[in-house]
Amino acid sequence: MFDYVDELAFTNDQGARAQKLFAAVVLAALDDAIADDKKYGNGPDVIARWARSRDGREVLMCAGIDPNERTVKGMMDFVRRGVRTSVALSREESERQHARAEAEAA
Repeated sequence: MFDYVDELAFTNDQGARAQKLFAAVVLAALDDAIADDKKYGNGPDVIARWARSRDGREVLMCAGIDPNERTVKGMMDFVRRGVRTSVALSREESERQHARAEAEAA
């Protein structure tokens, strides 16, 4: 009985690790598009083309992201902001954005 539970837990853990791997691929694609936007000015178009491609849709699905048009627009907006994913995911950037939103609301 315990072997079955251990096997089930291990399989579930492998799926979560695979999903995180694909999420890292999505973050790398966003970083590449931001770099293209700074260098060539076509970053949002690059990420939109990638997200709408067959490979992009497959990677997004494997990362647990629904590859619909709303997702593509959100990714394009993220690239337009030009904040790299490592910075955007940091606590300091989150606090800065929260403080900026509060200042705008006041």
